[in-house]
Amino acid sequence: MNENAKKVPSVVIKRLPRYYRYLGELIKQDVKRISSNALSKKMNVTASQIRQDFNYFGGFGQQGYGYNVEHLYNEIGDILGLNDGDTTVIIGAGNLGRALANHNAFEKRGFRLVGIFDNDENVIGTLINGIEVMSVNSLESFLQQHRVDIGILTVPKSAVFDTAERLVKCGVKGLLNFAYTELNFDKNVAVENVHLSDPLMTLSYKIKQNNRE
Repeated sequence: MNENAKKVPSVVIKRLPRYYRYLGELIKQDVKRISSNALSKKMNVTASQIRQDFNYFGGFGQQGYGYNVEHLYNEIGDILGLNDGDTTVIIGAGNLGRALANHNAFEKRGFRLVGIFDNDENVIGTLINGIEVMSVNSLESFLQQHRVDIGILTVPKSAVFDTAERLVKCGVKGLLNFAYTELNFDKNVAVENVHLSDPLMTLSYKIKQNNRE
């Protein structure tokens, strides 16, 4: 599967979390199986697109039966690495960092938040969701003592490059960057740059198009 995963288009990878969320909702509703046609109506994606997406990873379905919901949910979770129990740290305990730390998606999706760091003396030592905020000066020593897979950066733009390099030098292999700038490392470090204003601009475009119609 690793060899095939390299050939998977990024648009397919971006759809996998949506499949995962919808399947999770179906499990809560005690749905045991679902066809690609039924799933397409829920996700607003064509049935042929769903089958094509899943074929990149081996298919999963049975003709005349459809998909076993729980099995497909677990398989997609495995593809996304959600069953690996990735550990995360947040650098920056401001409003955004605090909101992310309090979000229940971490443990719900298989991630474990193990540390929060900041450089504000008024914040260091306080608790966020039961985790004590540590000084960013202790980041390296913490990373040497704990396995950390993902660093979440909610620091100012001026500090993001230095902070990212510190994380990478200590072996962190994934960065989720909320600073309003682009981070890029070699292929051994996975980076997702999140620009919170992008969805707003996209929404503005859609509103403008609807008004024209």
